[in-house]
Amino acid sequence: MTITEQSAFGNLMRFWRKIRDKTQEDLAHGLGFSTRHISFIETGKSRPSEVLVDALAEELNLGERDKCYLRLSAGYLTKGQSLDLHSPNYKWLRKAMLLSLKAMDPNPSSLMDRYGNLLMVNRSWVSFHQDVYSKNDLDNVKNHYELLFTRPRSSKASNQWKNTLAVILMSTQQEALLTNDPAYFAMVRELSSLPDVPVDWQQSASKREPMTSYRVELEYQGEVRNFYSVSLMVGALGPASFASDPNLALNTLYPVEDHTTFHEGNSENIKHPLLFY
Repeated sequence: MTITEQSAFGNLMRFWRKIRDKTQEDLAHGLGFSTRHISFIETGKSRPSEVLVDALAEELNLGERDKCYLRLSAGYLTKGQSLDLHSPNYKWLRKAMLLSLKAMDPNPSSLMDRYGNLLMVNRSWVSFHQDVYSKNDLDNVKNHYELLFTRPRSSKASNQWKNTLAVILMSTQQEALLTNDPAYFAMVRELSSLPDVPVDWQQSASKREPMTSYRVELEYQGEVRNFYSVSLMVGALGPASFASDPNLALNTLYPVEDHTTFHEGNSENIKHPLLFY
């Protein structure tokens, strides 16, 4: 049997077993299973349970990223974890994200976690949203999607932005069903209950393909303008980057029309709890 004919899980299991210099008998003894059962799992004759996959990752001393690979190869989703960006372990990441946000100026940009919770913003983000929010109200904004769904809109705005809300809701709903994560279910309940969300958002979103960027219609400087909302994923290196921590996104607004420019305004007023430069 060639390596391509074997199961992905078996390939990873054998790979890490050899790195850790363990035999199938060693794993069987450490996990409390028979050597025959371990052999069947490695050769793809048996499918491992989720409990066994996690126990095997522990026995092989795998880090979070590599545990994600192992779970995905066995057909199990990764388990979302809360990321403390202010932890000493993530000092390097904070610095990298701060430099990235500064580089995005003069385009409004923010850093958010997998649930859309805001972690950091740049100066242009503050200036852009202060155009329609008071400083106090903007300081209390905690979530990117909540901001997008509730941002004050002009009566001149078209219904185009409702399609965007529908696509975001559909993606969140499917993430909730896929992961069974209570946080995603809560997001769907809260966002779908907002007054500007179309009643038929599920039908509307089913006709559109979600992407990492979408077009939004927002009021700025007294006019309704179009922007591209582009999200760049920040994750671990490798095929499990979308699933393992840090699972972050840098979201940036770019004007569709060439004549639209961003104004920073009075630098003394550009302050926000999540602005760190």
